[in-house]
Amino acid sequence: MKAKLITLATVIAATSFISTPVAANDQLAQSICSYVAADNKNNLRKTLADNRLRLRAVYDGIVCDGLPLVRHAIKHNAADTAGFILSQLPGSLVAASGDAEWAASNGFAASPIIATIKERSAS
Repeated sequence: MKAKLITLATVIAATSFISTPVAANDQLAQSICSYVAADNKNNLRKTLADNRLRLRAVYDGIVCDGLPLVRHAIKHNAADTAGFILSQLPGSLVAASGDAEWAASNGFAASPIIATIKERSAS
C-alpha cells in the first residue's frame, strides 16, 4: 500500500511539471503576439512566468499573423522583445530558422534584429 502511494505521488508530481502546448488560437498565444508586436518584453516575460511556461517549449506552437515569433518581432520592429526571444532559444534553432534570410528578402534588411540573430546563430 505504501509503495502504491509513493508511486502515485511521484506520477502526480512528475505530470504537474509538464506544460501543455499552446494552440495558435488560444488567448495566451494572442496575448504573447500582442506583447511582441508592442515590443513589451516585460509583459511577455510576466505572462510566461505567470503561466509557468518556458519560451523554448511553446515557441513552435505560437504563430502570429502567420509568422513565427521572431519574424513577427522583425515585422513590428520589436528589437527588445526579439532579443529576449532569441536569448531563450537554442542557438541551433536560431541558426536553422532562416529568419535573417526571410528578413532580407522581405524588406527588413536594415532591422537591428538581424544582427542579434546572426550573433545568436554563431553561439
